[in-house]
Amino acid sequence: MHSTLVKTRFVPSLCLLIVLLTSCSTSTSSASTTAPTMTPTPASPPFIILAYATDAIIADLIPYRQLTHINYSFLTPKVDGTFNPLNNGWKLTQIVKSAHEHSVRVSISVGGWGWDQQFETLANSPESRSAFVQNLKAFVDEYQLDGADIDWEYPDAGQSSQNFLALIEELRIAMPDKLLTTAVVSYGDDNGAGIPSETFKLFDFVNVMTYDGPDHGTMEQFDRGLSYWSERGLPKEKIVMGVPFYSHAKEAPSAEGIPYSQLVQADPAAAQTDSFSYFSATQIYNGIPTIQTKTHIAMEKAAGIMFWALDHDAQGEFSLVNAIYQTVHTP
Repeated sequence: MHSTLVKTRFVPSLCLLIVLLTSCSTSTSSASTTAPTMTPTPASPPFIILAYATDAIIADLIPYRQLTHINYSFLTPKVDGTFNPLNNGWKLTQIVKSAHEHSVRVSISVGGWGWDQQFETLANSPESRSAFVQNLKAFVDEYQLDGADIDWEYPDAGQSSQNFLALIEELRIAMPDKLLTTAVVSYGDDNGAGIPSETFKLFDFVNVMTYDGPDHGTMEQFDRGLSYWSERGLPKEKIVMGVPFYSHAKEAPSAEGIPYSQLVQADPAAAQTDSFSYFSATQIYNGIPTIQTKTHIAMEKAAGIMFWALDHDAQGEFSLVNAIYQTVHTP
């Protein structure tokens, strides 16, 4: 009696279970074939933290972990398209090796302040322009660099501007797989107009030097520089905003600046302000709070931040590089 009752109840239940399983399988199969394909959202490129480093840098002190790019400065041009010998080439070799071990990209910065006439002459001739391009490519290959930064201060509007465009076009053709960047004045058509908008598509990014001059490193200069190049049509993803790691004397803004590290060494309190009396002269610069504010703005409205120069930074808790890095990587 007991076994007959169990068999009678079991058979219908088994049939019902099979029907339910079949229905679920069919439903799942149907859903899987009709579900839309999801396209992954592309990851945003990392925020650029770019250090200009001179040949005076102590390579062992470079905080590679806190940087994405280094521009070694400077390789200086001659009027025939060749270059003057590089100071401390062994140091560049050492930096490239260590940087690449930390996935940091290294470019050579060409020119700098005071080499305008050499650029004007070499860029005006197809022969010397071609020589410049080929010699620079050979240099980049020799040192296993990731690219080149053209620091022509500054091409003028008119023929000079067109020569600059021709130079950049030829460099891009010669080095299609390399970084190609430039350093530009903070704002104003007096020097900014010499950078034609046609070059924007050729550069990977543009370094805006929002320092020097009577408004050295001020928030107004920073904001005007960002606005000027944005309104010129330079895309947000190609704007890298510059900050100074050195001061200018308020009474003599054209005088040689004092490295930030020296100001902090004289008084650690100098790290928290933007002006400091140093040997009876008021020095104007950027302390940690202003560097943090500018980094936040660049994170919102630009692709990165750069600074002149890494050599001038303090070590340890007063480091401006560390202030930038912590701002970028702290939620």
